[in-house]
Amino acid sequence: MALRLLAVLVALGLLHLMPQLARWRVDGLFRRWIAQLADTRGVGRVVLALLPALALCLLLSWLLGRAPAGELLQWLFALAVLVYCFGPREFEADLEAIVNAPDGAHREAAAQALSSDGRAIGWNASALGIAVVYAALRRRFGVLFWFFLLGPVGALLYRLTQTLRQDDSLRLDAESDTGVDYLANALDWVPAQLMVFTLAVVGHWEAVIGAWRRWQLQATPTSWYRSGPDFLGAAAQADILTEIEAGDGYFEERSDPLFELIRLRSALLRALLTWLSVVALIVIGSWLG
Repeated sequence: MALRLLAVLVALGLLHLMPQLARWRVDGLFRRWIAQLADTRGVGRVVLALLPALALCLLLSWLLGRAPAGELLQWLFALAVLVYCFGPREFEADLEAIVNAPDGAHREAAAQALSSDGRAIGWNASALGIAVVYAALRRRFGVLFWFFLLGPVGALLYRLTQTLRQDDSLRLDAESDTGVDYLANALDWVPAQLMVFTLAVVGHWEAVIGAWRRWQLQATPTSWYRSGPDFLGAAAQADILTEIEAGDGYFEERSDPLFELIRLRSALLRALLTWLSVVALIVIGSWLG
């Protein structure tokens, strides 16, 4: 776990210095493999699409571990996989592009880069805040969770699943699309829950947890894989509305999308530091034990 934490810190540092690394993609072989599976349908196609890449990742990690200086080579491999899996664009760089845009029209255009499904993002505090937390989940927190839990193969599973769901150019059939949605929702479920509680800790506890509880009351037993993590968007919206209502004469300022973006960006940074701190405490505890 200590080496995984170090890999995460180095990867985040590299992406901060060179955000273009998040766009590094060598996935031609993966796309050709998907095309070869055109005769298959449904869950079987999804499994066959993911299995070779995941098996290769496990094999390379095992082989590197048996080589001289194996631990270092395994760590470098994990770092490379992690940098690949953060994306498809660097999260902070996209937020920075919105903040530094010269006017409202350019900010609204820059905000569209946060969309993962191609839908337009409205230039208002609520819509922008929801888009930001989902981008944070799928570009950063989801990858981190599965990397800490399963190592490079976990991060790769999460990233490839998101690619299958979001990239229309792969042209999956309807049954396969459903299977990918189920898998992607299942992989999002736990990290999204953790994000809600982290945002509640660093933000407005009552508003965030209240929105989460209301969502849970109407959720079905199969929501964890049939539905996306809508509770995360509801929690972010509740946090934003609490900020707006707390303005006391500053409603226009508090409801400004740019103002809320900067505030939410700070909250997500504190959430990231909270996750890393918890992992660091686990590492220290394992050393002391």
